[in-house]
Amino acid sequence: MAIATRHQYFAGLSRNTFLLALASLFADISTEMLYPVLPIFLTQTLKANGSVVGLVEGVADATQNIVQGFSGSLSDKLQRRKPIALAGYLLAAIAKPAMGFATVWQGVLGGRFLDRLGTGARSAPRDALIASSADEANRGRAFGLEGVGDNAGAFLGPLLAVLLLVVWHLDTRLIFYLAVIPGVLAFLMVLLVEERPVELAAKAKIDIGFRRFPGVYWKYLLATALFGIGNSSNAFLILQTKDIGASLTTTILIYAGFNLVAALISYPAGFLSDRFGRKNILLLAFAIFLVAYLGFALTRNVALIAMLFVFYGLYQGIFRSVGKALASDHVPEQLRASGVGWYNTTVGLFGLAASLIAGWLWDGVGHAAVFLFGAACAVVGSLALLMLVSDVRSNGFY
Repeated sequence: MAIATRHQYFAGLSRNTFLLALASLFADISTEMLYPVLPIFLTQTLKANGSVVGLVEGVADATQNIVQGFSGSLSDKLQRRKPIALAGYLLAAIAKPAMGFATVWQGVLGGRFLDRLGTGARSAPRDALIASSADEANRGRAFGLEGVGDNAGAFLGPLLAVLLLVVWHLDTRLIFYLAVIPGVLAFLMVLLVEERPVELAAKAKIDIGFRRFPGVYWKYLLATALFGIGNSSNAFLILQTKDIGASLTTTILIYAGFNLVAALISYPAGFLSDRFGRKNILLLAFAIFLVAYLGFALTRNVALIAMLFVFYGLYQGIFRSVGKALASDHVPEQLRASGVGWYNTTVGLFGLAASLIAGWLWDGVGHAAVFLFGAACAVVGSLALLMLVSDVRSNGFY
């Protein structure tokens, strides 16, 4: 009976689904094992200042966010997902050791640019492959499983870096060189994916302008934007945790716990969205975000902040898997890569704007203002999602 239940829980998923989840796992290990290393490498090894660190990360984030929509559109024009995804995974993998070879901060900037260019280029076609790896009734599970891989990689990557640096005392540059290994493994996972050709009229291959997206898709992007303008970088949660007295080691462990919770919730969230509707589960994620941000604004107790940060991981895991699944539900299959790509771009660009606003509030108004503003945007975004967006699928499942 238990075996049958487990089989039903993972029913509807294909070999491609698991390969793409493994690709996300290895890719995020490669990226996140550099998370605690890059600022130290820039400031201590290359003697750069804090402004340079901000510049490098700002350019990286902007590159990834902007390129995702264009990559998705290119993938839809060519009606080929796998080659573009492979190119992105390979570019991101080889960019990691390139940063380690840098002798000036401009070299790190170039490597980080290539890394995020590859990451942005692969995201939309990979998500289109995920969407086509399961039927519509099981699409939430497919994205949920990929979310497990992504967030598990975000959990394991920093821990691996701490192990290599603190326990084994390896040189910082060696971490960059070793990061290529999981990056190449991610590339190999996608190489094994079998792409299913999309059948459509020839016109759809040459006409994928914005006017082809249905109105409900644009309403969903609007709701996402209204919510996203208050969803600033997780760096502010880390700064707040450190600011109220948590040690650096404690902060890193809390951050790892946050990613672990996000990994554990991703697949159940996708499964539940298949059963009870994407919008309902996404509204739950917004509510979790609201509670967590209010908590960060109102408390300065380290233990409570730690609990809130880990609780916030529930939001992270749900939003990543269910948000993209809902975006893919609202576009036809031949436009799926560009539809998810521009959704990702919306999340990224409004997240970048949210971080700029949060930085101004942090310095000019007060730390609590960052989280109160985010909570207010969560209310507005929830109302927009509730009123403007429906759970509509092309097969009438909802």
